[in-house]
Amino acid sequence: MEASELNRIGRIILDAAITVHKALGPGLLERAYVRALEVALNLRGLKTRREVMV
Repeated sequence: MEASELNRIGRIILDAAITVHKALGPGLLERAYVRALEVALNLRGLKTRREVMV
């Protein structure tokens, strides 16, 4: 994958994370943030998978 593509994807992820943080604020359980970020990334055209073993 080219650096420009990685940068584009990184910007999408960062934007989604900031949006989720602003919308939900602090104090929720982790699973709420994970689900919200998953939805935000999917809406931006990225596919997601949870808790993938590496």
